[in-house]
Amino acid sequence: MSDTTTITETIAPAIAKTRQTSTESRVRAEKLADIFTSMQRSFILRLSKELGRGQVTFPQYLLLGYLSQGPLTMTEIAEKMGHTTAATTGLIDRLERLSLAGRVKDTKDRRVFRVTISEGGVQLVNRVREDMVTNLIQMMGILTSEEEETWLRIYEKIMPLCK
Repeated sequence: MSDTTTITETIAPAIAKTRQTSTESRVRAEKLADIFTSMQRSFILRLSKELGRGQVTFPQYLLLGYLSQGPLTMTEIAEKMGHTTAATTGLIDRLERLSLAGRVKDTKDRRVFRVTISEGGVQLVNRVREDMVTNLIQMMGILTSEEEETWLRIYEKIMPLCK
């Protein structure tokens, strides 16, 4: 047997295993894509009901969530949201009209405005978050404690890839 035959015979099983793993991974990824789509639809429908009561869109809700952690400048909001400052201005204008947020001048630089969340905005964020937690608790009702921990660890592990 030549060296070429030996190398080919050695590498072939590894290549076959890689292809098999890739195929298996693809099948799993397709199943996960279907599950994510279904779960996301369910969450968004429930979320939309709650947001609809407050006349707030999903991007506005996300912005209120950011603001609930503290005041932000327009530039900071645009960066977090992945929007232009012009689009951010529109979001803030609508939240101001709904009395869910407001602009205040920065104490250190009068050219800069900070956007703050109102008490109504805080209440909306808390209601929606509580609704999400309640829905997750219902889902977790079919899992063992160990499965809940595993689910959490997996999501914590992949979360950095979503940012």
